[in-house]
Amino acid sequence: MRRLATALVAGLAFTLSGCGNTSSTNPEAAPFPEMSFMYSPYADYAPFFVAQDKGYFDDVGLEIELIAKAGSSGETFQHVSTGNVTGGGASWAAGLFNATATGAPLSIVASVSKVPESGPNPAPLMARAGSNIESAADLEGKKIGTTGETGFAYYSIAKALDSVGLSLEDVETVNLGAGDIIPSLANGSVDASWTIEPIATAVASEGIGVEILDVDYHAGTELGMIIFNAEFTEENPEAVVAFLTAYLRAAQELADGGWDDPEIQGIIAEYTDLPVETLTSLALSDVDLSGAIDWENVREQEEFFREHGSLEYEGDSGVEDVYRNDLREQAVEELAKEN
Repeated sequence: MRRLATALVAGLAFTLSGCGNTSSTNPEAAPFPEMSFMYSPYADYAPFFVAQDKGYFDDVGLEIELIAKAGSSGETFQHVSTGNVTGGGASWAAGLFNATATGAPLSIVASVSKVPESGPNPAPLMARAGSNIESAADLEGKKIGTTGETGFAYYSIAKALDSVGLSLEDVETVNLGAGDIIPSLANGSVDASWTIEPIATAVASEGIGVEILDVDYHAGTELGMIIFNAEFTEENPEAVVAFLTAYLRAAQELADGGWDDPEIQGIIAEYTDLPVETLTSLALSDVDLSGAIDWENVREQEEFFREHGSLEYEGDSGVEDVYRNDLREQAVEELAKEN
């Protein structure tokens, strides 16, 4: 089983070059410009993998290059806003709010994932095995790993602590790269850490750590969104609608039992660099099959980062102003026609 943890850490070290799979569509026949899309090698991004490899992007006339990213959501915001890539998936973070507040050319077009209302937690807070931490209340004065103070992990840890009457001031947070979570728990550098699938499954299966809370403390939280370069979106709205239509088609297929389909399991395993048997044990995030975003929760996250000094502006970020809900609605309508 130790090889699983090693493989997961290695899988998180993808670089931008040579990591994407490109559609086989003939560029001369495609009605839309070629597009590039950044993803993380996590199960949350499964609909993009399925849409690519099962030809759903081809079906709507798109040629898509999927590019695995090596870093944080901030990397995605930067590459998309500068036009280095057409679009990408990212988690909600202070970087996005700061970028929209300064007028960065970004368009938000749909939700990617949410924390489920109940059941297994896809982004749990886990305590190191042997730490004698049996509940979140035992975290006072302990070292907790986070992937940064400006992203979802920090927000999630705060929610966990608040659920037992503690705050971030009651603990010591330690910044970790995603690939450092497993070794840091294993060697005792931290007493607990925020995790995300598939890291959480590796931590548990290796006996390195255990969950200390159920999902309630951050149930329903918006995890991620799809963003596109605003200039591309303005010039090619039909291409973005086509992309969303193919994405939602794949998301619906997964929701209808696709996770149990051997062909789809093989596709996801290839992109995430995980064995199929591991995929079937992951805690999965929720996907809104219409791509709708819970803006009340997004505003709560923005206010959290304001309270913790991560925002570089006063007033509203304008993040809702860059939401192209019209394109999402068109994609939902197009998919309904197909069904």
